[in-house]
Amino acid sequence: MAIFGDSIKYKTAEEIAIMREAALIVSRTLGEVAKHMKPGITPAFLDELAENFIRAQGAIPGFKGLYGCPSTLLISVNEEVVHGLPTQRPIQSGDIVSVDCGSLYKGYYGDHAYTFEVGEVSDEKRKLCAVTKECLYLGIEACNTSNRIEDIGYAIQQHAEKNGFSVVRDLVGHGLGTKLHEEPQVPNYGRQGRGKRIQNGLTIAIEPMINMGTYKVKTLDDQWTIVTEDGLPSAHFEHDVAVIEGKAEILSTFDYIYEALKL
Repeated sequence: MAIFGDSIKYKTAEEIAIMREAALIVSRTLGEVAKHMKPGITPAFLDELAENFIRAQGAIPGFKGLYGCPSTLLISVNEEVVHGLPTQRPIQSGDIVSVDCGSLYKGYYGDHAYTFEVGEVSDEKRKLCAVTKECLYLGIEACNTSNRIEDIGYAIQQHAEKNGFSVVRDLVGHGLGTKLHEEPQVPNYGRQGRGKRIQNGLTIAIEPMINMGTYKVKTLDDQWTIVTEDGLPSAHFEHDVAVIEGKAEILSTFDYIYEALKL
């Protein structure tokens, strides 16, 4: 899905302010999804709900129509890593469900994701989700002007592998702005001190995709849904960040989700 090119586009304070609102539109949308996320709900229902909610906020869905994407949300269940197309197949108790959402607001994109635990989820899946979310925040912490791009992936990879999980190699985080996918690519693995130096004005989506088994993935016949090669579960969390005064500031928030889930 990602199409890269050009050089890194560093953003002004004014641009970052718009991007923060674009991100928060997605955050509020994910909060609405959270209110309805329960056994028996269909991804197709959530997709329609999200499209209406985004448009009601004066934005347009960021994914729909882009690269031929047919939906507002990308909903990936269990062994589906990312880019799952919303279907009429009901979500079941015990599923973990990644919901990835984008908005386009005043010419700038917001893009972030959360993996929901639905009903009675196994301890193994709960640990996978917890560690993946921890990876996200460790990656964000490493996104500062003392570091380079691969330091973000290094922090994510070390934590995931220390906990017995694997990091998807074929998919990466990315720059964000007037395009959904800008430079730089932000892998979730890497070596310390490698890659471009992080600078103020950098705006990126950090999105660890962590698997319970192998890191290898494949694409299904729909040409969208990416699944783990061994059929074991995967989790995915994503925030939009901007580097301001030397460190990453999170533009999106999970607070609306936590409020809906009473966490």
